[in-house]
Amino acid sequence: MKKALINDWYYVNGGAEKVIHSLNQIWDDFDHFALIDFLNENDRTFILNGKKAKTTFIQNLPTVKSNHRNFLQLFPFAIQQFNLREYEIILSSSSSIAKGVHTTKNQLHICYCHSPMRYAWDLQDQYLDDAGLKGLKRAYAIFVLNKIKKWDIANSHNVSFFIANSKCIAQRIKAIYNRDATVIYPPVDVDFFSLETQKEEYYFTASRMVSYKKIQLIVETFNELPHLQLIVAGDGTEFQKIQKIAKSNIRLVGFVDAMLLKKYMQKAKGFVFAAEEDFGIIPVEAQACGTPVIAFGKGGALETVLDNVTGVFFKEQNSNSLSKALHHFETLQFDPNTIRAHALQFSKERFEREIKSFVEEKHQKFYNQKG
Repeated sequence: MKKALINDWYYVNGGAEKVIHSLNQIWDDFDHFALIDFLNENDRTFILNGKKAKTTFIQNLPTVKSNHRNFLQLFPFAIQQFNLREYEIILSSSSSIAKGVHTTKNQLHICYCHSPMRYAWDLQDQYLDDAGLKGLKRAYAIFVLNKIKKWDIANSHNVSFFIANSKCIAQRIKAIYNRDATVIYPPVDVDFFSLETQKEEYYFTASRMVSYKKIQLIVETFNELPHLQLIVAGDGTEFQKIQKIAKSNIRLVGFVDAMLLKKYMQKAKGFVFAAEEDFGIIPVEAQACGTPVIAFGKGGALETVLDNVTGVFFKEQNSNSLSKALHHFETLQFDPNTIRAHALQFSKERFEREIKSFVEEKHQKFYNQKG
């Protein structure tokens, strides 16, 4: 039984790549496909068991390694160049283009959907603003994105079954593609992010520093709360801008490895999470450490954080709302053991068990029906 695993791209080790890692723990005989593959060797060993993905012509275009989204208009054509006729099972892991890979009605295609492509559907204006596109360039980008939306809807019918990474995403899949989706939460390494009951007097946040992660919002809020200490981990395009505005109660530590990330997470008084994520693995990692979360109350966080039990929510993505949530947080007491117990339901073992059962059941029914 030949199996293909298609991911949008490989260039970082993020939440989607943790899903790929777990899929490779269940089945070690995938052939891998992606638009591009620029993983370093350490990440390749973790994510793909050392394998390389078969890539598209986009891999060889100039400047693609530094900004692959410059070639967005070519993505649909590129992903459909893969010839997958010999594969009995196709799994796609997609927040963008991978689910549009060409398959036939006689092949089982299961898509683990992290989100319908956000830069086309619900973050279009922010995507265009971040790219600095104005005038004719902006008009052309909107034209391209509208074409991709039509392509995205049309090719969603190539998927036999959708799995959503949260109830929030299942609702978006229904709204955009008019397809039902089974919810299987992504894997969190709750064994690595172990419990620490002794907390210190600082708050912590960690993320790639790009606009939708809202790290600037967190820093601006703590700038107005000089009695609270904040440590910020991560790098990205907004790092220097944020570094310039951070006051003395805020420490930016840049990129940190997994061991140091865990240490900061374990000892933090609270983990601050201001993004609207489809699921959001890192708040669950914090909770696995027994660390409560101050989270924006929208998206996946509503499914992973228990208000006033494992954390608190703020309602709007602005400093006033976050500041009020921090003041409320300061009045509460949290039990690290209760917080960790809640996080255990999102374990890697649970994800791998549920995915394996889903794929095997659908495979058996799919091919039995075809005789």
